Amino acid sequence: MSQPLYSSILLENAVQEFAKLPGIGRKTALRLVLHLLKKEKSEVDSFGNSMIQLRRDIVYCNVCHNISDTETCGICSNMGRDASCICVVETIKDVMSIENTQQYKGLYHVLGGVISPMDGIGPADLEIESLIQRARNENVREIILALSTTMEGDTTNFYIFRKLGTSKIKITTIARGISVGGELEYTDEVTLGRSIVNRVEFTNSYK
Repeated sequence: MSQPLYSSILLENAVQEFAKLPGIGRKTALRLVLHLLKKEKSEVDSFGNSMIQLRRDIVYCNVCHNISDTETCGICSNMGRDASCICVVETIKDVMSIENTQQYKGLYHVLGGVISPMDGIGPADLEIESLIQRARNENVREIILALSTTMEGDTTNFYIFRKLGTSKIKITTIARGISVGGELEYTDEVTLGRSIVNRVEFTNSYK
């Protein structure tokens, strides 16, 4: 059995847990743990309890699949949003990125990924069928395909387009101001905002 790197097993365990987070190495983990040790116990309790409550109580919106504190998220329940327009995104982070532009006032639909046969992800693994049902059951006039400009994103765009091809809904895609292979999360707000505002019809962009 290997000896712990630190004089405290409790410290070692805490560092190991922090180091499991993405982008956090052991040095950064140690710095974070030592920072917490300098705080009042009440502050650390509050920090820990907020993480526990987050994982225990957070839910996914029953309409758009965004994260929410209630069954229907604040965006979907906001009567001031344009319910006739649905922006289709890959992840929850993409919703946050588009909201930060303040250029879009419609609703969202989070797929939870993109079609990727290499990774074993097919249409049935994503929230595509629920999107089709929303398009059929709601007064939707436009669906914006705002997926990353990758081969997988384009494949998913085309699949959704084919599924909705017989409907009268206008299908658009964000303007290609975003570099090929780029993800919305890493696109600056000005570029992303312009891509939303200057969106084009899907068929026109792929002829």
